[in-house]
Amino acid sequence: MFDSGNVRLGIAPIAWTNDDMPDLGKENTFEQCVSEMALAGFSGCEIGNKYPRDPAVLKAALDLRGLQVANAWFSSFLTTKPYAETEKDFIAQCDFLRAAGAERIGASEQGHSIQGIMDAPIFGAKHRMNADEWALLCGGLDKLGKIAADKGMQLVFHHHMGTVVQTGAETDRLMEGTAPDLVGLLFDSGHFAYSGDDPLAMLKKHVSRVRHVHLKDIRPEMVKKVRDEKLSFLKGVRLGTFTVPGDGAIDFEPIFKALSDAGYQGWMLVEAEQDPAQADPLAYAIKARKFIRERTGL
Repeated sequence: MFDSGNVRLGIAPIAWTNDDMPDLGKENTFEQCVSEMALAGFSGCEIGNKYPRDPAVLKAALDLRGLQVANAWFSSFLTTKPYAETEKDFIAQCDFLRAAGAERIGASEQGHSIQGIMDAPIFGAKHRMNADEWALLCGGLDKLGKIAADKGMQLVFHHHMGTVVQTGAETDRLMEGTAPDLVGLLFDSGHFAYSGDDPLAMLKKHVSRVRHVHLKDIRPEMVKKVRDEKLSFLKGVRLGTFTVPGDGAIDFEPIFKALSDAGYQGWMLVEAEQDPAQADPLAYAIKARKFIRERTGL
């Protein structure tokens, strides 16, 4: 289905230590995390809060384990702060990632975000942008995308629960308002399913813009609990709203087929934040790797 020379598999460290709730997995070290990623059969990773900030030190540690940096999260504040502040931080992150060997930088707009607020209901409390804010976001992303391109990188935008670009309709508007050559899409199966959208339909609609993929599954009964009890994104994570591909409700086979049919090239990253005390990161990484191998041949 996929050519292993064009599509590579990685996994995010958030299953070992949660960036938003550092108490989840506080006992897991960077060395344990990346060693278990390699042991599970992955060849790449994203960057977590315990990773070395010296790119040479980081690259050496990953090289020992046959891993590469695929991408890292970047928080933009284009709708709430002066553009220059976000640009300065973006350049620093691009330079770090490029030195570490990455070619993608995943931006998520954190202006007005409620994803990190423990008591903000994820359904109902999120901010909805006006026309001026949409213009700030789309125009700012085009500028950041040009900076990334000049450095040999690609900006990919991460739609995310609790942010101003959460739903399929909001993702549609962002794609319409940004330049295709400057702003790619980080397609996240779990976040589309969580928001109530059809991940496959969203993928087919925007597959030409997809430059990075997060493979994430959901547990619908936990998402229903979050909705019914008006819980926050973070409380949902603690409950187990997310899990690895093959352990939840999303049908990944047509998603893999759509990516393959479109000739997708790049990274596919397993990203499923859970409480590592309840979901052993290595066990779930192995489960995900087996599931992907059986269905894609990778």
